[in-house]
Amino acid sequence: MTWKAFIYPSPKLQELYRLALGVCGVTVLLGAWRDIGYHAGLLGVLLALFLYQLGSYLTIGTQLTNINRQRLALGIEFSDSLITGLLIALVAFDPTITVALGAALLVTIIGAMKASAPLDLFGAFLGATLGYWLLPLSISASTPVQLLVVCTSFAYCLINVNMARHTHCRLADQHESVLRQNDWLTLRTFHLSKYLSPALRKAILTGKDVKAGTQEKTLTVFFSDMEGFTKLAEELDPEQLTSLLNTYLTEMSEIAFRFGGTVDKVIGDSIMVFFGDPESRGVRSDAISCVSMALAMQGAMKELQSRWRKEGIINPPGLRMGINSGACKVGNFGTENRLDYTLLGRAVNLASRLESAAQNNEILISKDTFDLVKDAVHCQDKGRISVKGFTDPINVFSVTDLHKNIASRQAINQEVPA
Repeated sequence: MTWKAFIYPSPKLQELYRLALGVCGVTVLLGAWRDIGYHAGLLGVLLALFLYQLGSYLTIGTQLTNINRQRLALGIEFSDSLITGLLIALVAFDPTITVALGAALLVTIIGAMKASAPLDLFGAFLGATLGYWLLPLSISASTPVQLLVVCTSFAYCLINVNMARHTHCRLADQHESVLRQNDWLTLRTFHLSKYLSPALRKAILTGKDVKAGTQEKTLTVFFSDMEGFTKLAEELDPEQLTSLLNTYLTEMSEIAFRFGGTVDKVIGDSIMVFFGDPESRGVRSDAISCVSMALAMQGAMKELQSRWRKEGIINPPGLRMGINSGACKVGNFGTENRLDYTLLGRAVNLASRLESAAQNNEILISKDTFDLVKDAVHCQDKGRISVKGFTDPINVFSVTDLHKNIASRQAINQEVPA
């Protein structure tokens, strides 16, 4: 049960207030019955109070829709406030009884934080006004009657405070439980995020529908593989090999994430990354980001090779990379119970073949990718090569560096005196 459902329209608390109001009303009427000559009209008022109590209880318990139940509860709350005002007017605004009933009404409103508080206050004011002008008589409450009304109101206020304390404790427990669940989910999400790229993780956590289905998009696909890793695996013990591989994959994955790539697969020493889904900055920008990522990986690999040589690895592995741009089917492949977010298509196969055809520490790109990045990337035309699985030879280019980096180096060289 939520906090709002418990306190609004507050059926239990309002029933308790109605009972206390009825007890106070009966006390006042019975105390004045002898003073006004045992008038039969007071018995009718007492019977009306009893029927009101019983009727309101039975009516609230009926099977109604939520909106109708809420409207009925608001109407009965207004009637309670109206009767409170009438009772105060009946005792000629006796200070003791007025303060006692007013305190009980205010505790009901404040303790439950009612949204209907203005309506309840208006009902009490209206009842007091109508009682002052329309009631044919007023009652002078005796001291015992005042004492009983004060005790009844005081007892009600104590019960109300205890109910509020109990509700507060229960909500505090629920709040702590929710916090613990959030911490648990955050931890599990953190562990799960290690298996997903940031872009894909963001798409899932922001509510993107995850189901089997694909769409066709123009993407730039990247493949890399460590040259000489198989031979190195035979020379190193498992612990050294694991350390080397984890260092390499961590470094390359961080570079891919930094440039906005989606890491699709990591199989052994091979990495597959693509740009353009689930987020894209445009086909040309995606291609430039992919080539820039490959150049950053190339530089990082040279640093890793230097480190591995210092660690005693005489012939550290190199890095081959292939990039191609084209139409791909991308999305969730699989069943409703087991999905794999990946991509398929001729463009993917060509990127993989270009990686296999690349030399050690070389980045090969296709003509489609070159057309997208030629304004930002300097490349060397390597002519046409035959690629397995493709009938016609493929025109390929070897990436040298970004134009801006070459220009920067040239400017530095010109400034250095001969």
